Amino acid sequence: MRRFTFLFLAVICSLLLSACGAGKPHKLVTFMVFGDPAEYDAYRQLVEAFSLEHPSIKVELIHVPSQSDYRARLGADLAAGSAADVVLINYRRYAQFAAAGALEPLGPYLAQSHVIAEHDFYPQAIEPFMWNGQLMCIPQNLSSLVIYYNKDLFTQAGVDFPQPGWTWDDFVQTAISLTKDTDGDGRTDQYGLGMEPSLIRLAPFLWQGGAELVDGDSSAMGQAEGSAPTRLMLDTPEALRVAEFFVSLSQKYHVVPTAEEEAAEDSESRFMNGRTAMYFNSRRGVPTYREITAFDWDVAGLPRDLQAASVLHSDAYCMPVTTDNKGTTWTFIEYANSIEGQTIIAGTGRTVPSLVAVAQSEAFLDPTVKPVSSQVFLDALPDIRALPVLPNWVDIEEIADEEIQRAFYGQTTVYEAMLSAIRRTSIYFGAGE
Repeated sequence: MRRFTFLFLAVICSLLLSACGAGKPHKLVTFMVFGDPAEYDAYRQLVEAFSLEHPSIKVELIHVPSQSDYRARLGADLAAGSAADVVLINYRRYAQFAAAGALEPLGPYLAQSHVIAEHDFYPQAIEPFMWNGQLMCIPQNLSSLVIYYNKDLFTQAGVDFPQPGWTWDDFVQTAISLTKDTDGDGRTDQYGLGMEPSLIRLAPFLWQGGAELVDGDSSAMGQAEGSAPTRLMLDTPEALRVAEFFVSLSQKYHVVPTAEEEAAEDSESRFMNGRTAMYFNSRRGVPTYREITAFDWDVAGLPRDLQAASVLHSDAYCMPVTTDNKGTTWTFIEYANSIEGQTIIAGTGRTVPSLVAVAQSEAFLDPTVKPVSSQVFLDALPDIRALPVLPNWVDIEEIADEEIQRAFYGQTTVYEAMLSAIRRTSIYFGAGE
């Protein structure tokens, strides 16, 4: 009788342990992200929600705070075949890995999904992640570039808030009116504008001014034979006019910090500390800016010149080809890009959702949380453009950034900087494809 009782209990315990997975998930997915604490918290919430839906799958979140450190580790891990199962990659940076065969195409997985479909996403988010006719990664967001502005500083100065359709002249006059020496010591204490002098910041101004960034058909993302860009087009009359305007913000109007001041305290910190009235950024800053309590803030669309234009910022969930548990990994990527998953991330303020249904829902457009004018991000979508997707675009962009910075801070002329950018980047066009 005792032996029967022991066996009966053993069977019951075995069944219970089996049903509960013996207290340990038996499948593991590693997920590597970058960002500040507010961004990390967004992904932590996503992982926790996924775990409740899929208790048999454990997602290990790997956090690399620095974006530059993240990129270095991602490149090294992919080269070594030891990358995390799910990695976040910007559309400007994935091509080098796709060209090397390091990423698993996710189009076939999406085509078989009963949870999400390609037509659920904004095409502006999907198109940049198409490589040789295949969808390589699933985009989680599609932010435009916007202007974050300190409403209190505008009100104190009696300056109107940025309005839809405002022009470059309106923009400059606004920045001038908000650049102040508040203590009378002859030095600027409050700047009207904070903006990094880089190619991704210059690009929308180029398009607004009727210039092109590269030759060829940039919409082909450099993949169709005969249409791939072969050079930067920064030396055309249209581009030089725009670049002169861009640099004038620093060298003529002095509405941005000097190079020395920027090195001492970057413009984003100045904005958060209430000493910069306007700051250019994508949506990714929102979780951090929501922690601001000293002043009220909102977002506005970019000013326009000959036409309206903005530039795409988009990250996607990618799967390295070396991932062993591809089916399980897809389950997580699928969930992260489902309405439920994207709603979680949208609620943290981190993204402009790539799913149309979530972007147009209160999860993103909630008027009770900042920014109140989140509709600005969606209004910009018809005029949003992507930068070229090329295997060596990272190198091209880094070199161009160096030259733009030299002109922006008065270390060389605009003309010389643009010619130097073209010359120095020429070896990277067409290489590595």
